[in-house]
Amino acid sequence: MDKFFNLNKKIIKCNKCPRLVKFRKKISSKKRKQYLNETYWGKPVTGFGDTKAKILFVGLAPAAHGGTRTGRVFTGDKSSDFLYKNLFNVKISNQNYSKHINDGLKLNNAFITTTLKCVPPEDKPLKKEQENCFKFLNQEISFLKNIKVIVALGKIGFDSCIYFFKKNYDFSKNVKFSHGAIYDLPNNIKIVGCYHPSPRNVNTGRINEKKMTSLFKKVLKLA
Repeated sequence: MDKFFNLNKKIIKCNKCPRLVKFRKKISSKKRKQYLNETYWGKPVTGFGDTKAKILFVGLAPAAHGGTRTGRVFTGDKSSDFLYKNLFNVKISNQNYSKHINDGLKLNNAFITTTLKCVPPEDKPLKKEQENCFKFLNQEISFLKNIKVIVALGKIGFDSCIYFFKKNYDFSKNVKFSHGAIYDLPNNIKIVGCYHPSPRNVNTGRINEKKMTSLFKKVLKLA
């Protein structure tokens, strides 16, 4: 727990990527109309959940008016609404919503984080930004000693996790992201590809509640 406390302090203080710092400050000052009376978090966003978890979820980055506003990853936006509806369906979370940092949300045997700790413009991080932020994801995965399954929410999250294992272990398998794909990793860990719960993916029908809940049921069996 102390490891995560110290790591989270470093994450929150990070200002290494000028473009991302500028963008998150812009978001925090030019608020959305419905959030004008709120004070935005406006800093990097840490991981959240059970540090003894067997299941790790890895997304892209905190949302502009979700995590960047609320200070908790996958909180206060449409992606989080869809994600937590499905997590609650399989009892990974204690409630089917994630609205704000003091809403009572708890994860059961799961930890959730993102590849980038700051939101990138148009959700498109530069290679250097991913490299800068990887040190944090690297430590998070290393600290989570009980992980059995990693659920990669989108291709960037998937690729970052594969990079972690190639960097830290004798792992050279060529694996590609696809929804529902399951691969074996070192240390008896499995990685599961999952479409990101973004409004775009939901609205186009690429992912729906039935598909995601079904995949999460498989994840529980793997853990």
